[in-house]
Parts: sequence; structure tokens; C-alpha cells
Amino acid sequence: MITRRQLVALVALTLMWGINWPMMKFSLRELSPLYFRALTMTAGSIFLYSWYSARGLRMLPQGAEWRSVVTLGLPNILGWHTISILGVKELASGRAAILGFTMPIWTVLLGALFLGQRLTRRTVIAVFAVGVAIALLTSSEFTALTGRPLGIVWMEIAAISWAIGTLMMRRAHLTLPVETLTIWMMILSSICLWIIAFISEPWPSWQFSGPMWASLAYGALVNYGFAQTLWAGLARHLPPATSAMSVMAIPLVGTLSATVIVGEWPHWQDYLAIVFVMAAIAAVLLPPRHPKATE
Repeated sequence: MITRRQLVALVALTLMWGINWPMMKFSLRELSPLYFRALTMTAGSIFLYSWYSARGLRMLPQGAEWRSVVTLGLPNILGWHTISILGVKELASGRAAILGFTMPIWTVLLGALFLGQRLTRRTVIAVFAVGVAIALLTSSEFTALTGRPLGIVWMEIAAISWAIGTLMMRRAHLTLPVETLTIWMMILSSICLWIIAFISEPWPSWQFSGPMWASLAYGALVNYGFAQTLWAGLARHLPPATSAMSVMAIPLVGTLSATVIVGEWPHWQDYLAIVFVMAAIAAVLLPPRHPKATE
């Protein structure tokens, strides 16, 4: 049974991560994507390190634990956050959120293809629903004058990277606290991002408007900071079905808040795609109802 405190935290987390999608799009008006990721992830890592260090958590990996940090960090943090921000650059933020959260479906599908996990009827329905959602968004991107279908490719590659990382996390035998693992994955990934950004993007002027600094603070402290601490606490105690409902709500929040934050007005394809993606996530994450035993 979920408590009132957990419900409030879950709603706050959903709003934080949902609003973050148009906030990222807003930030990209004044800062290139990879430098944006490098800056906000670095600041978020420092915040989280200070937060958990003050609470006495073991903060330094030892021996073979560093291997887990690197191997799990590549798809979960570096792959997902690097590729997804390229998708956000090309797409409306709401569409990027919808496509990014096809990750649970890719997780189930890849598990069935490569790890011998059973492919159920629910999975087939979910894959079909995601295919319809992608087709809806793709058709609109091809017909819009400013449409950039490459963004759809970026977001699906990012979702697949996240899905691979999720499967690896499930099979990993960790001796390191999850919070410490997450922080060090972010630290190493941010170092890589600074290097990649320096090579591929022009050096920023670092002279931003007031709203831009507020947006960067949101990305660092809210998206990478407070939201991560909330999730670390909730993930240990929430039932899977409740977590699934939260995941399904994030693209909806991102799409609706984009109208206010960046002036993006969703099309009918966006709303219909949200329905199909939410249905697909529900099919693969929510537990089936078992009929009550008769006496």
C-alpha cells in the first residue's frame, strides 16, 4: 500500500522529469547540446556526491566495482544522455519524451531476442503499439516544413541504449550502493561529455540570459539532483505497478508543459502517440490480473 508521503514524492518526481524535457529544449536555445549535458551532469554529480557523502554513504568504489561503474555507465548514462539530447535538439521536446520512453518496450523485446526471455502476447501488442506511435510521429515530421526525422532515429537509439543498460543492471551482481554507482557513472560520463563536446562543438561564451541560468539550474539540481534522490528512495519501496504508472505519465507531462515553457503546440499525432506508448508500457510493465480463486 502506497503511503501519502510516497504518493506526494511520486507525483513530484513525475512532474520534475516530465517538465525537464521542455526545459532541456529551452536550454538548447543558448547552449549546444553536449556542453549542456556536460555542464548540468557535472553540477548534478557534485550535488549528489555532497548529499550522500554527508549522510555517511560509502562513496568510493573498490577493486572490481570500478568495472561495474564503467560497463553499466556506458549505456545507462553516457549512451542515453548523450544520444537523447541530440534527439531533443532535432525534435519538439514532447515528441522526444514520447519516443524516449519507449525504453521499457525495447527492454522486453531485447530480453526476448538475446537473453531467452519469454515473448508474451502482451509484448507483441506492445511492440505493435510502439510501431504505430513511431509511425504517427514520423509521418508528421516528414510532412512538417521544419520536421527533422533524424531526431526520431536519435531518440530510438537512445531508448535502445537505455534498455540495454537496464538489462545489464538487472543481471549485475553489485556490491556497491546503487546511489554511489549512479553518482560515479555520472561523474565518468560527464568527463567523457566534456571531451566529446570540446572536440565536436564550439566553445560556449558562457554569457546567458537569466531564464537560461534558471533552466541550467533546473537541469543540474532538479533533474540530476532532487529527482535522483527521490527516485533512489522510492525505487526500494514502490511496487512495480506504481513505478510503471509514473513512467507512463512522464511523456504526457512533458508534452503538455512544452506548450507553456517553449511554446510547442502538440498535434493530434502527438496525443494519439502518447496513448499508444502508454498502452505499450502498461502491457509490458503492469502485472496481469489473476482471477480470484473460487472457494
